[in-house]
This record gives sequence, C-alpha cells and structure tokens, in this order.
Amino acid sequence: MKRQKKIERCDCNILHHEVVNHVSNQMPGKEDIRLLAELFKVFGDSTRVKIISALFHSEMCVCDIAALLDMTKSSISHQLRILKQARLVKYRRDGKVVFYSLDDLHIKNIFDQASSHISE
Repeated sequence: MKRQKKIERCDCNILHHEVVNHVSNQMPGKEDIRLLAELFKVFGDSTRVKIISALFHSEMCVCDIAALLDMTKSSISHQLRILKQARLVKYRRDGKVVFYSLDDLHIKNIFDQASSHISE
C-alpha cells in the first residue's frame, strides 16, 4: 500500500497585521506585476530560450538561427517578433541582411540567475 505524503498547511487563525502591512507596502504595482508576468511568459517557450541563448554568443540573422535550431525561417521570425515586442532582442540591417542581438545585458543576467537557481 502506498503511503500518502502529508501536505503541510497552516492551521492558525491569527493574522499577522504588521507583516501583511509591511509586505503590502513593498509589493509592485498592478501594472508592474502584469509586465513581469508577460516577461516570464516570453521566457516560457523553449524555442525563445534557445534563440536568446544563441544570441549570447553572437548576433545572428534569421537564416543562421534557423539552421542552428533546425527550424524554418518563418517559425524563427515569429519567435523573434515576440522577443522584439518584449524588448529582449534588437536588430540592425546590413544591406538585405537583418542581424539580431540581445537588447541589453540584463537578459544575460536574468539567464545567469535562473541557471544558478536551477543548479542548486
């Protein structure tokens, strides 16, 4: 017979007003919370994570990214559009070729922190 794991829960009925008030004053505003949730949604797709990871090393065009990830140019372009809207990647045009790169170093810091967290 399988033993069920006991779920921890709080059975107290005491409200810690000081803590609740302190934390309430430290919480981000509704719009900031919405924007953070949207940013984390963008990171929730493995293809976009792969694209960002590739761009850590070099700026790349759609053809290069598509070849690297063994995907179509169309699907890469779609993901890049989402990453641009989230201000995670930027682009520059060189003649007919468009090169993509990370928008700024904050993105690398987010990934480094996440990598550190999952390796603990």
